[in-house]
Amino acid sequence: MWSIWLHFDVRRVLVALHVGLAVLAFSIHFILLSTDRYNWLDNSTTGTPTAAAVVESSEAPAAT
Repeated sequence: MWSIWLHFDVRRVLVALHVGLAVLAFSIHFILLSTDRYNWLDNSTTGTPTAAAVVESSEAPAAT
């Protein structure tokens, strides 16, 4: 393994790795922001639960 690093500059590899991961992270976040379901900045569409969902979740199941 050490012989591989004789052919590559460690600093350049680490900079390229960090830049690549940053581009990947920004791409994933922008893709999620472009969807209706996973857009956490725009709460007007699906950010708040409806009244029916709140009522259903607050009712306890019937005891048998």
